[in-house]
Amino acid sequence: MTIPATGRAGGAAPGPPAFHLLAKPTGATCNLDCAYCFFLSKEMLYPGSRFRMADELLEAYIRQLIEAHRVPEVTIAWQGGEPTLMGVDFFRRSVAYVEKHRRPGMRVEYTIQTNGTLIDDELAAFFREHDFLVGISIDGPRAMHDAYRVDKGGAPTFDRVMRGLELLRKHGVEYNALTTLHHANADHPVEVYRFLRDDCGVRFMQFIPIIERLPAPSIDVPLEDLELAPGLAVRAPWTSWRDRPLYRQEGELVTDRSITAEQYGAFLVGVFEEWVRRDVGEVYVQMFDVALAAWYGEPHGLCIHSETCGSALALEHTGDLYSCDHFVEEAHRLGNITETPLAELVASEQQRAFGLAKRETLPRHCRECDVRFACHGGCPKDRFIRTPDGEAGLNYLCAGYKAFFHHVDGPMRAMSELLRRGRAPAELMARYAAEDVRLRDAAARAGRNDLCPCGSGRKVKQCHGRT
Repeated sequence: MTIPATGRAGGAAPGPPAFHLLAKPTGATCNLDCAYCFFLSKEMLYPGSRFRMADELLEAYIRQLIEAHRVPEVTIAWQGGEPTLMGVDFFRRSVAYVEKHRRPGMRVEYTIQTNGTLIDDELAAFFREHDFLVGISIDGPRAMHDAYRVDKGGAPTFDRVMRGLELLRKHGVEYNALTTLHHANADHPVEVYRFLRDDCGVRFMQFIPIIERLPAPSIDVPLEDLELAPGLAVRAPWTSWRDRPLYRQEGELVTDRSITAEQYGAFLVGVFEEWVRRDVGEVYVQMFDVALAAWYGEPHGLCIHSETCGSALALEHTGDLYSCDHFVEEAHRLGNITETPLAELVASEQQRAFGLAKRETLPRHCRECDVRFACHGGCPKDRFIRTPDGEAGLNYLCAGYKAFFHHVDGPMRAMSELLRRGRAPAELMARYAAEDVRLRDAAARAGRNDLCPCGSGRKVKQCHGRT
């Protein structure tokens, strides 16, 4: 296999000076069978594959990624499938290739997203030695996690994940949590947050909404029995890798495992109300960081809520490069790095158009929205419902985004002002504490069936008058 050197065709526009690339050394192969996982079906794109990144390709990927970055820092990010199936020696070789090819003075950071079930002492020690940031996928307390995160035999995985997490803590590995939100946990924001914070010791967490799209013909229900509307939830027609079809970002229906827009907004608000009272500056929730950056007027780097996208790509185990991890589909395959240099693919017109489409395809409803500056329409993969006036392209989570961004407007303005004065946003917690005392005192003077003085619209006994 002859792998090209990094370079651009004569006259080609340069790509971004830096970009994020998720490399999938095992492709979609995983030891788990999470019911909602859209990526497991991507094995079908590579029939007959061994689903292991070859050593020659590993070195080519590392070399090209380093050469394509015109900044002094690069991140080597591993994902899957389940990347730890490659074994620790694969990652040792990857570090050796980094040392071989990185430029003098270049800083390299390593990250890996894992389900945690295969972590042992050797792997955890390796992660610590090389300062890996490890993302652990965990969906909350046992019952919520095990609702959908099972192994290939259908057995629960909670205990194995917690064992892996304890090994990371034992070896002093930096870790964070990625929690997907779905039918089993979306109504329990405070319980999930406290579990991650208190039981898992997590200090940085991401909440990812599960939205499984379905084309109407794929559901086992007579269409005449349904009033089909974009965003309608129907029973999921698959539960396992054995019967899962090749997933594409198509269809206006969603499975009943999916979170609703209202649930998503309420979940974020519920977590925020807990966080803003005690954890500002101590626990970092990705969505809150994104919101604060938007209100403060600084870039945040999360593609979902950026004006355009296209700087977060996915590399398959074969060297195929795709526009985005959520669009590992033939239509979004940019090429293969063994045939065309990575830098050239990232700078391609196809990828540029993919990124700009996020902004250019926004419906008018979004363009005129008061929280567009923070939302920017969300991820294109979720834009499959219609606006109130019937225009296509509204994000399925729109109502949730609006509920959250409107709810945090006041505190985000306050924290932004604190930052501009050179003070810590954590000072806001004292204001909340004082206001809570005032409201409890006011509630104590009111009748239990009176409306709560906080303005929630609930009765005192259901709000600030609760014991």
